[in-house]
Amino acid sequence: MSIIFEERSSDSPYIETVTCGYTASDGSTIRPAEVHWHMVFVREKGRVHSLVVGPWKTSGVVSWGEGAEILWIKYKLGTFMPHMPARNFLDAEIILPKAADQAFWLHSATWQFPDFANVETFVARLVRDEVLVRDPVIKDVMQGYSPEISSRTVRHRFLQATGLTQSHIHQFERAQQAAALLKQGVSIQDTIYEAGYFDQPHLTRSLKQFIGHTPSQIARLLQPG
Repeated sequence: MSIIFEERSSDSPYIETVTCGYTASDGSTIRPAEVHWHMVFVREKGRVHSLVVGPWKTSGVVSWGEGAEILWIKYKLGTFMPHMPARNFLDAEIILPKAADQAFWLHSATWQFPDFANVETFVARLVRDEVLVRDPVIKDVMQGYSPEISSRTVRHRFLQATGLTQSHIHQFERAQQAAALLKQGVSIQDTIYEAGYFDQPHLTRSLKQFIGHTPSQIARLLQPG
């Protein structure tokens, strides 16, 4: 494995996961689609870069060089920056301006680079200064609750907070469910039924778009054992 990493969950209502790692060698791999956005901090050859990344609507290829230390903060759906809505960096990476050796510019202020242990403190400061906010409607809708607002307003708030429609997020989650079933050894036909696809071509198109592999590739190459 050319990327060695450690991932942990968080008790912050704004953070999905925190991951740190390093690249042990040059490499590339298929990157699945992603409905969450990230802040990424990279230390490489004495330089530090801070980026705002994603979401990614489709799968693609990602490459990296050896010797980089990386910290990823994956934010929960509904967490966003009002001055930089997720739709502004959909399918893209934005490099944040450097302020000093260990700091960067964000929303007209300088911020120290976080580390794996103090990410929650860093995010709490972003929230305190209203750089980062959370729209509770997103979580409620994704959990099946019907808010007392129009469907048009719900759509607008999804686009504002996630850069994506609710339908796109559900399609992504269904593809993840299907991939997980195939990895567990469930047959392609049973996966079609359990994940709610019309037929095998429908499943194949979805997995190619969101996961980057066909059902047979997932079943053959990624299932345990």
